[in-house]
Amino acid sequence: MLEVNGLQTYYGSSHVLFGVSLTVQEGEVVTLLGRNGAGKTTTLKSIMGLLQFRSGSVRFRNQNIGALPSDAICRLGLGYVPEDCRIFKGLSVRENLDVARRPPRDHKTTRWDDTRIFQLFPALKELLPQRGESLSGGQQRMLAVARTLMGNPDLLLLDEPSEGLAPLVVQQMLEQLTTLKATGTTILLSEQNLNFSLQLADRAYLIEKGEIKYEGGINDLRNDIDIRKKYLMV
Repeated sequence: MLEVNGLQTYYGSSHVLFGVSLTVQEGEVVTLLGRNGAGKTTTLKSIMGLLQFRSGSVRFRNQNIGALPSDAICRLGLGYVPEDCRIFKGLSVRENLDVARRPPRDHKTTRWDDTRIFQLFPALKELLPQRGESLSGGQQRMLAVARTLMGNPDLLLLDEPSEGLAPLVVQQMLEQLTTLKATGTTILLSEQNLNFSLQLADRAYLIEKGEIKYEGGINDLRNDIDIRKKYLMV
């Protein structure tokens, strides 16, 4: 579904990504793991068209999307949940969901609507009248994921879904994303939380200083203590 090859991305004159390549197959959950500042968010923003990479390519469903603006990429079926959620804090939960509502693309056999959203995130149904600014961090994260799903994406990009959440809320988010995975939703997530990724993902890439250092199945990573110590432990 997604093929990223040789991304070279800069922030001004600062070289951040050095030839990043990865793939995501339909129905997979793939995690991009690394320490803070390793290049995870930059990779997702480069895929989503929020940062223009200088060389390399991004192909989605065999279409080259590297030169497209982010709104066009979104219309093709990519959904992005940023680390800071970016919900509309002055709007209610209901309005946040409605503003993102889009019909599914022709090849989709299922669609995300109110019924499915509230099955996945039942707490949101009780919060519908509340403004975004009144929500807790965990509630904002739920709303950010739900709002993106209302656009009926084929591939969901999740940036640090467990970052900054209390342990109980992290566990709730893990359970919700596991349920989402069971629906067949394809997910690429960036994470620092190794245990979170080990319980959710099918495959993993480890990124360090803008370079992919490891690629493998999640069970291989679980059993490779040396790799985990080298690239993930502080």
